[in-house]
Parts: sequence; structure tokens; C-alpha cells
Amino acid sequence: MRKSQKTERKPGQLGTVGLENQRKPEVRSAVSGESTIRSGISFKELVLSNENLNHAYENVYGNKGAQGIDGMTVYDLKDYIKKNKSQLVKSLSDLSYKPKPVRRVEIPKPDGSMRKLGVPTVFDRLVQQAIAQVITPVFEKVFSDNSFGFRPNRSAHDAIKRVTEFYDQGYHVVIDLDLKAYFDTVNHDLLMKFIKQYIDDEWLLRMIRKFLTSGVMDGKFFQKSTMGTPQGGNLSPLLANIYLNELDKLLTSRGHKFVRYADDCNIYVKSRRAGERVLEGVSKFLEKDLKLTINRKKTTVGNPRRLKFLGFSVGVSRKGAYPIASNQSKKRLIHSLKIITKRNRGRSLEVIFLEIERKMNGWLNYYGIAGIKTFIQRVDEWLRAR
Repeated sequence: MRKSQKTERKPGQLGTVGLENQRKPEVRSAVSGESTIRSGISFKELVLSNENLNHAYENVYGNKGAQGIDGMTVYDLKDYIKKNKSQLVKSLSDLSYKPKPVRRVEIPKPDGSMRKLGVPTVFDRLVQQAIAQVITPVFEKVFSDNSFGFRPNRSAHDAIKRVTEFYDQGYHVVIDLDLKAYFDTVNHDLLMKFIKQYIDDEWLLRMIRKFLTSGVMDGKFFQKSTMGTPQGGNLSPLLANIYLNELDKLLTSRGHKFVRYADDCNIYVKSRRAGERVLEGVSKFLEKDLKLTINRKKTTVGNPRRLKFLGFSVGVSRKGAYPIASNQSKKRLIHSLKIITKRNRGRSLEVIFLEIERKMNGWLNYYGIAGIKTFIQRVDEWLRAR
């Protein structure tokens, strides 16, 4: 922030944490292979500028989140930076900074398996966020219009809308790709190669590599990270999209209709025979060129009206295709409501009503675009009877 401005700071605002006397970043514009911004400001200067670091702090503070292996919370971050600002900025600038290992956390998935997350320390999250803020505009210029996950001003609802558009165009067969442990199997060397296609900046590339290889603390045991970009970091979603942008480029060059949301990718064709052929070619590319693993048990060629994508299936009326909540999504909702309304939970009616309201509001906010009027009426009747 400029010292001459006497503006009141927001509760979570950090103040000046970046390089001293730093120029304000100008409009960013980069082309393949450039190591600096066209205004003459390097990526390092942009990442470590006061304005960018302040914005990164506000994002990390606003998102809250769990603590990393050092036990520091977002509420401790401001004081920590104030005490160590000069040393931290210098270590980032000269690349002597070493990110701490991420803390391993496992959360249950809807199918009963566990999803592995890696929680960085809050300061590492700040640095990752600062990098992501600077390089996101560069990659937004090259990402596919059919990619929707973890991107500015794009959502799962936009992805589902594109699915119904393809169905109305006659693409009634879908190749539902499932990548086995995608985030854990990203090849570091290939990822750095893909980044370098658009940003050839030594400082930035080395900083990203540091985060990729920082390791994992699983309880008291340290594990080296030789591959993967752990879910839970602020930079990981962008890196995951950069990696799979190579798949998007292949599909686009071959004229395929597809929708991708992070590692969930559906390709739409007009016949099952075409679907089998496309699946074979895409599988070879993913496994040979991107060194990923196709989950053969879950990858399938089928009908979008029966298969689910992002929790939705496709319904059809005289007016055309429209999204419907999948049967699995409805069953999971009923299961959750049964747990909330168990008689032996020892909760007051007021608490139960509040939990139901929260659950239903979240569910409706996501599935409200689908044809669920009849289903919701039935749920309401069932809940009242229960």
C-alpha cells in the first residue's frame, strides 16, 4: 500500500510486505518463451511486489484453512511476516527460501475411498498464491474454452451447460475418462516443460520446482515428492490445468467436442463405434505422452442420460437437453438427511432444523439448475413425516 494514502485497512489486511521501493505492476502481457513482462518488469518483481503480496495475504487470510506442519494459523501470519519480513523477502528473491513439506490429510470420497490432500504452511500458501496471481493471466490466454475447473469466472454449472449444448447438437455418446490418482502422478519434468512453453523465467521456474519437491509429512514420517502436485496448495489447481491443457490441445486439434473440469473429462461423439476409437487414441496419448494412468474400471463409453458428470446427468424434453441431478447425488442427500434426523443423536429440534437448512441450502445452490422440483417435493414430504 502507498504510505501517502491514509486509508483504513481491512481487518485481514497485511500492509507492506514486499520488496522495498517496488514499482507497481503494469498490465501483464506475455508470449511464448518470454522471461519478462513486456512493460520490462520481471516475474520475480511482479510476484514479490507489495501490491501482489498484500493481495495474496488477503486471499489466504480470507480462505482460512487448516494449519501446516509448523502449526501456524492464518491468524498468526501477519505478526510472523512483520517480524521476519526482510529475511523472508530476501530468501525468496535469492532463491534460498525452502518451502516446508505439506501435511498429509485424508478425507473420504463419496465412493468410500480416501482422497489424499497436502496442506502447506500458511506462509507457503501465501507465496503460492502470489505466484498463481501473476501467472494465471498468462495461461488464461492459452487455456481451452472447454476447460472449466479452477478457472476465473467459470463453474461446474457452465460445464454442464456446455454438455447440454453438445447433446442438442447430436452428440449422444460420451467417453467418460477417469484418471487414476491424477494429482499424485503428475510428472514434474513434463509439467516444467509445459510451463516453459509460455514462461521462460529461471527464477519463477525454480520457485515452482521447489514447491513441487518440498515433500510430504505423513504423521512423523517424511516422504520425498518425486511426482504429483498435492491437492490443498494454492498453486496446485493451476498446475493441474497447465498439465492437462496438453490433452485439451490434442482434442481441439482433432476437432473433438469435450468438456473438462480439472481431471474430470468427457468427450462427446455421435456413435459408440467412434467413442471406442477415440478412447483408444486418447488413452495412448495420456499414458505414453503424459505418463498418466487410465482407470480402466471407471472409464467408459456410454449415454450421457445414464452416466453422471460433476453430479449431473442429461435429461431431454421437447425443448431440448437439460441437466438433472444424478441418482447417486439424490441418494447421498437422503443418506445425509437420515443421519441428521436420527432419533438417538441427542440434538435439539432447533439444532436439527439448522443442520437440515444448511444441508439443503448447499445442495440446492449446486443442483438448483437441474429439474428437481418433484424430487424436492418428495423430500419435503418425507422429512415432515420423519
